[in-house]
Amino acid sequence: MAMHPANKASREDWHPADIKAALEKKGWTLSALGRHYGLTSSSTLAHAFARSYPLGERRIAEAIGVPVQTIWPSRWNEDGTQKQRGLRAMRIAAQSTTLRCQRNGNVTQAV
Repeated sequence: MAMHPANKASREDWHPADIKAALEKKGWTLSALGRHYGLTSSSTLAHAFARSYPLGERRIAEAIGVPVQTIWPSRWNEDGTQKQRGLRAMRIAAQSTTLRCQRNGNVTQAV
């Protein structure tokens, strides 16, 4: 039987087993926490382990009692705002420091 490494977003993010253990120390399971928030599927909150799910991440962090940026620093800024991901983040990073608008292929200075 082949062993596959656990999916993990980043080296600095908590491992899913650590998150589950922290929840259990506080008296929660993912299923119980999901039921507490009225979620119908027991795996809904588990999606936060594999991909960005801001509401689920906040609920898990609140149950553990630590800031969400402590558990998922690759997804959250230090001030608690969500980091931009994907194409939108690449576009924002590529923009110059001056504000610009693009309309119909013409780049103009923002007013």
